[in-house]
Amino acid sequence: MTREQDVRIAGYLGADAIGLVFYAPSPRNLTPETAWRLVRSAPPFLTTVGLFLDAGKAAVDGVLEAVPLDLLQFHGAESPEFCSSFGRPYIKAVPMRDAVDFSEYTGRYRDASGFLLDSHGNGAAGGSGETFDWSSWPRRSSQALILAGGLSPDNVAAAIRETVPWGVDVSSGVESGKGMKDPEKMSAFCREVQRIDAERD
Repeated sequence: MTREQDVRIAGYLGADAIGLVFYAPSPRNLTPETAWRLVRSAPPFLTTVGLFLDAGKAAVDGVLEAVPLDLLQFHGAESPEFCSSFGRPYIKAVPMRDAVDFSEYTGRYRDASGFLLDSHGNGAAGGSGETFDWSSWPRRSSQALILAGGLSPDNVAAAIRETVPWGVDVSSGVESGKGMKDPEKMSAFCREVQRIDAERD
């Protein structure tokens, strides 16, 4: 998210969480001041997630001092000790473009609240708009697994049916431009997710 109106729309549509990027090379990068305004505009019960990629501890601490984030999301080569050092729940991204041993990778982050399986390679932030091979999805994991990478209103239903994730994550698939969320695409995406949820119930 980069605009207050998009945050409000996400909440209205029933999103569980919004993502705020703190990674300078990203077109969605936010200053702490802008992020604080976005968090302030969020409706109640909408989880605010801060995304970091190989940021230093001082940088993460600086964001946390300025922005009341609920959850941290780490996309780089951060160690388990680093991820847990902030006293906040966190999600660790798994680079599914790489040939990772999923059990070994996730086993290192035993205190993670969940794992985000994305189409990026190690050292990239994601947001490429590309999917990964969903047949590689772990089938017997008891962990909270979130599907990301190339999702859109056109393919999210098929993606959920194929992987049966705990949740789905979308960014570029509901944008009209980098960082500019499109209300119609957001609405269409949420409708598809809710439709599949109703089928599963």
